[in-house]
Amino acid sequence: MRVLFVHGAGGYLEDQVMADALSDALDSPVDYPQLSDADMSVDAWAGPVRERLAALGPDDIVVGHSFGATILQWVLPERGWAPRRALLLATPDWSPDGWDVAQYVYDGAEPDMDTSLHHCRDDEVVPFEHLALGAVRMPSARVVEHPAGGHQFEGLAQAIAAEARGA
Repeated sequence: MRVLFVHGAGGYLEDQVMADALSDALDSPVDYPQLSDADMSVDAWAGPVRERLAALGPDDIVVGHSFGATILQWVLPERGWAPRRALLLATPDWSPDGWDVAQYVYDGAEPDMDTSLHHCRDDEVVPFEHLALGAVRMPSARVVEHPAGGHQFEGLAQAIAAEARGA
């Protein structure tokens, strides 16, 4: 199993800790591309993500954190990617009910893979209420609430790894 981890906006260094902890918990390598802080358009981030997804197989998993999860919402439904599991962590809602930034709102099909939405109640960056908004947009996704862990899911690598394994 390999893991593609898509970091959050401006979060390459911060999210490295989470990616490393997940790699250790899964005893699996993590592909952790550094995406642009200068161009935060969906297209700028989606291109490199598509390239990485194309190299994955059915036993691999995809993890997106915060803005990275937003990008995965756009890219994963595009075609039948090989990975069968995606975990979206602290996914912002960009609709008028959330942060109201139209360019990031995805309102299309759901990914054709087992998807779960994770959020910590004490997230200090993306309000916990965004989880419920995401669940409405992705009704087939499994919703996982964590009582604590903040935006960086501190101390939750094992729980996220168990979800990644399908346990």
